[in-house]
Amino acid sequence: MRVTILNQRLQFPSPRLADDEGLVAVGGDLSVARLLLAYRSGLFPWTADPATWWSPDPRGVFEKVIRKGEFEITFDRAFRQVMEACAAPARGRRTTWISPEFIDAYTAMHGQGHAHSVECWQAGRLVGGVYGVAIGGLFAGESMFHRASNASKVSLFHLVEHLRSRSFALFDIQMVTPATEQLGAIEIPREEYLQRLAAAVGRKCSF
Repeated sequence: MRVTILNQRLQFPSPRLADDEGLVAVGGDLSVARLLLAYRSGLFPWTADPATWWSPDPRGVFEKVIRKGEFEITFDRAFRQVMEACAAPARGRRTTWISPEFIDAYTAMHGQGHAHSVECWQAGRLVGGVYGVAIGGLFAGESMFHRASNASKVSLFHLVEHLRSRSFALFDIQMVTPATEQLGAIEIPREEYLQRLAAAVGRKCSF
């Protein structure tokens, strides 16, 4: 498969044309309009320079609820701080795909009401969180972090409960990792994901 090179036109090829690793296209920008179109189309970016657009098969989604802990939970109180914490070096991770360009782009989406965060606090200190993008009944989780034991799990629990209470239909996490699998994530074929995505983005949900 030949990967599509994007120009300035606001369009993407079908995610069904992804290569074996899930890469669909290269190029374009991280504007709010292009990011929103990507998520609606079943794609997400992984690099900024150049921008690369992906649709892995299988796709990871959350189906189960996890236990909660003893923390203070807030929504959209510290979006940029959560992104910066997700991008910071951590045990077992010296580098991250969350570059300053990504932080600026997603903070702009947050400013327009499309990107959201869940914050986990302990004694007034931000110790965990998760952020992602909401479109219709889709929530596309992007990354999470923790600085205290179980803080990211607690953030996810409250996010799942919040999405359920708001009638969201699909919680996309892109790919299942050992950590998210322990929290109830499963894999589904790309074709099933795209069918569920089409139904989800058509719903009228408010984060």
